[in-house]
Amino acid sequence: LDKAMSLLAAHPLVLSVEESGRIATAPYGGVAQGEFLNSVARVQTLLDADELLDLLHETERECGRVRRERWGDRTLDLDIILFGDETRGEGSLILPHPDMQNREFVLAPLCELAPHLIHPLTGKRVSEMLEELRKR
Repeated sequence: LDKAMSLLAAHPLVLSVEESGRIATAPYGGVAQGEFLNSVARVQTLLDADELLDLLHETERECGRVRRERWGDRTLDLDIILFGDETRGEGSLILPHPDMQNREFVLAPLCELAPHLIHPLTGKRVSEMLEELRKR
């Protein structure tokens, strides 16, 4: 994660990178065996969403990521959860991330950085989504 944050921050079209605290969680999705270390980064960039996704994939490769099985153990997994108010329902990048409201390992660190951020489709604040998830 340290290397990934440094690589992102070093890109000439990335203006700033702010990372939340890191939390260790059990694996999600039923395939991986090892514990995951999760955080969220707020990235200010001049890149569009597709260009940012390409940069994230390039960063994963530079950090030794090899894609084997979906939701399996991995060295690094960088996703775009939200990109401003942009919404997309299909293709290689769906925005906002379609399952973010069900993932405490996304919502908890996101809430640390931006508790009042509003989901562009549901109109709910990140803090509300986290509270609802913890009540389930």
